[in-house]
Amino acid sequence: MLAAARAKARRNWFGFFAMAFGVFMAFLDIQIVASSLNQIRAGLTASIQEIAWVQSAYLIAEVIAIPLSGYLSRIFSTRVYFTISALGFTIASAACAMAWNIESMIVFRALQGFLGGGMIPSAFAALYIMFPPEKRIVPQVITGLIATSAPILGPVLGGYITEISSWHWLFLINLVPGLLIAAAVWSLVDIDRPQPELWKVVDIPGVLTMAAFLGATEWVLEEGPAKNWFDDSTIIFWAAFAAASGALFFYRVLTFEHPIVDLRPFKNMHFACANLAAMLLSVSLFAGNYILPLFLGQVRGYNSQQIGETLMVTGAAMFLVAPFCARLARTMDLRVMFGIGCSLVALGSWNMANLTQDTGFWELALPQFLRGAGLMMALVCCSTLSFSTLPASAVKNASGLYSLMRNLGGAFGLAAINTIMYSRQALHDRHLLESLTVSRTPVRDFFTNIPALPGTHDYLVAVARIMQTVQTQATILSYNDAIIAITWVGCFTIPLFMLVSRPNINNGPPIE
Repeated sequence: MLAAARAKARRNWFGFFAMAFGVFMAFLDIQIVASSLNQIRAGLTASIQEIAWVQSAYLIAEVIAIPLSGYLSRIFSTRVYFTISALGFTIASAACAMAWNIESMIVFRALQGFLGGGMIPSAFAALYIMFPPEKRIVPQVITGLIATSAPILGPVLGGYITEISSWHWLFLINLVPGLLIAAAVWSLVDIDRPQPELWKVVDIPGVLTMAAFLGATEWVLEEGPAKNWFDDSTIIFWAAFAAASGALFFYRVLTFEHPIVDLRPFKNMHFACANLAAMLLSVSLFAGNYILPLFLGQVRGYNSQQIGETLMVTGAAMFLVAPFCARLARTMDLRVMFGIGCSLVALGSWNMANLTQDTGFWELALPQFLRGAGLMMALVCCSTLSFSTLPASAVKNASGLYSLMRNLGGAFGLAAINTIMYSRQALHDRHLLESLTVSRTPVRDFFTNIPALPGTHDYLVAVARIMQTVQTQATILSYNDAIIAITWVGCFTIPLFMLVSRPNINNGPPIE
């Protein structure tokens, strides 16, 4: 019996690692194209507006697939559903590499996102079935590490691959790992039985209204900042469409006997607070990962390798802190651990909000380390508190809801950060230009000391230089404003778990 138990434990660990690597690929491919969009645009002869859909199509399809995953994994079983998702993701990756125009690329990226989105919550749910409560902390830390580090590594790895080869390899690198993952999960994971009878009660109207609601919401959040939100008629239309389809979806979910997504886990206060916390932390994670590469590329002129080396501090902090998180989670009140983690995120963000034209690796090292360590601690607490107080029968559905909230948090965060940066840059531009008067000694000296270029007038050169300086400084100030906003998000998240009692994560209350 003991030998059989050990063999089963080893099988579960190998199966879990295979699923975790599949999740890593799905998270990585969200951002892997971010630093190579110009090369893809040139290869597919696409416009700037069209190329943005290479990323948006993946995100929209993924956010639709995530809440569906709980229902589909019950129909097929975790083993079959994850294997289908991994194989489909691999095939879609090959299709992306062979795309012949921008339209085909968008279709294949959407398919890739939909199938990748199915793997993410399936793996999160599987660990709660594979491992007993006392053995779950390490898998939770691993999944937390993957979820936080993969979006950081995506643009870095994408930049390296494109520099040494071509953009096609951004997708081709998935082929061999994808096939191995599918084979490993099929051979090793056998934790539940399929329920084909659920096909008879599939809520088609619920599926359609959910897809319309989430897809339109994601599109509005992606496009809103660049189009100045409700100044654009297209944004108004799709926002109204999202609101109408959302109302129909929630009415259907709350009144239908077998809804496609069950919202009852939110009746559990630990789950509800953990989801809100994860959503807010995702705002900080995705927004921080978005701002720093922009600053380093636009202001400092760093190439993809230098940006990658700078951003790796956050990933290194997560790897170093992960073993300590596993130990602390076993002994410390998770509410206190969560508060410490959020405090580190807020402190790191605050220290980062001092960007200047000379800020580089060493100035960003400590703030990034604090943010990485804090995110690791806080997200481990969120995932533990999300599922540990739910019954096993609710975990699959709850995992989809948790992953969806994290993705929506990232989408809301990026939309908010872009809006802040657009509006604040215009404000700083105006204020700096108002201060440029020849009565001020620094301005007079600047005009006097600018060397003339052959065939030009001195004042034209000076005006061009000073306008460039104003634009750069306004950009830096807008980045600092956005980071301060991230700091406040971290501060507001700190007391969130004080609203709930200390949970018994080994024997939580069931949902009524």
